[in-house]
Amino acid sequence: MKVYLRTIGCRLNQAEIDAMARQFRLQGHEIVEQAEHADHIVVNTCAVTQDAVRGGRQLIRQVNRANPQAEVSVTGCYAQISPDEIRVLPGVTRVIDNMGKDTLVEQITGQPPEPFDHEPIIRAAPNAVSRTRAFVKVQDGCDNACTFCVTTVARGAGRSRPMQDVVNEVRLLLAMGYREIVLTGVHLGSYGHDLGDPRGLIHLTRALLSDTDVPRLRLSSLEPWDLTDDFFGLWQDARLCPHLHLPLQSGCDATLKRMLRKTNQAQFSALMRAARERINDPCITTDVIVGFPGETDEEFVISERFIQEMDFAGLHVFRYSKRPGTAAARMRAHVHEEVKKDRSARLIALSDTLEQRYAERQCSKTAPVLWEQVAGANEKGFINVGYTHHYMRVTCIHPRPLTNLITPARLDTYDIEKHQLHVTPELDTVEIL
Repeated sequence: MKVYLRTIGCRLNQAEIDAMARQFRLQGHEIVEQAEHADHIVVNTCAVTQDAVRGGRQLIRQVNRANPQAEVSVTGCYAQISPDEIRVLPGVTRVIDNMGKDTLVEQITGQPPEPFDHEPIIRAAPNAVSRTRAFVKVQDGCDNACTFCVTTVARGAGRSRPMQDVVNEVRLLLAMGYREIVLTGVHLGSYGHDLGDPRGLIHLTRALLSDTDVPRLRLSSLEPWDLTDDFFGLWQDARLCPHLHLPLQSGCDATLKRMLRKTNQAQFSALMRAARERINDPCITTDVIVGFPGETDEEFVISERFIQEMDFAGLHVFRYSKRPGTAAARMRAHVHEEVKKDRSARLIALSDTLEQRYAERQCSKTAPVLWEQVAGANEKGFINVGYTHHYMRVTCIHPRPLTNLITPARLDTYDIEKHQLHVTPELDTVEIL
């Protein structure tokens, strides 16, 4: 069977669709690059904002137009909270909610999943590597009650995978040729809590660093209240990438209180200091929501000023979107869309400034780069694109493709328009790590 896979939304969705691809391949099915060539299409949806919902509906219609004969299975958060809206869309033959997502491949093929043993690794390896980084889902669901978030409704209570299952999957991925592993989950910092281990993420990270030969390990988004000072001691192992994404959502204590976020300015500032004291020049990024119900001009200015003080390396800026079933949707004093757009534009401009400031501090330094693709070529060589261990996008020209290699590279100039650093082209002395 030929299968076409598409996902929108977060890194967890990406981890899930990647796992589905591996399961289909291990069963002998082919993953195709275009919907027109597929017998079956899988769409993994998102519901975090109304724009995400709209994008999911458009994507389902798009793949059906491209291939009306193919069966379409839809899963993800939109499928969880609004399955009846999806069932009536053209081409949809199956709607699988988040609780059934882990068995999606089995539901489609009728075959149970392959175990993580060496024979399937060898069989899958020749065609299995489509990326140099692999996203590994270690946790799902969330027990927080942030008033703006539909995730608890869509994903359910927090639940963790057994540690040995995660270690076995990482070993499989490394055997398939992946060079970087990214741990992801809805509430990654709560890993192990439901298994009775309040320090579960620390123990999992240590296990992966000690029990595998992973070249690079990265942690995705971490809620600030999950972290203690000793957590940052993990970065004594240089294979753990010095990149932290710590969602703030607002820099104003009054707004944070309405959001039911378990942090405030003082606590977040202390966390940032602890991270920078224990990790060498970390790249720290964050999420910010503008236009949350009741956010006044004064509250926004307080938030903006605090974000500047924290000196992040970049921001993900979101305009508040009313989500059904959330407490914030029932709040008063919703902010006008034009005000949201204005505040969003201000923070995006601030993000560009912060990103450029951090990037320029890296110029003339040497950093390890995982080269991920070749974006073209010219008379001087191949245009290689990769990411530093700080997760900064880098390009260079080299006489040969460097894809899936980790090399040291001297960082040169920063291009704010393309949001990337350039490496000096004199790379004939590069030592392959």
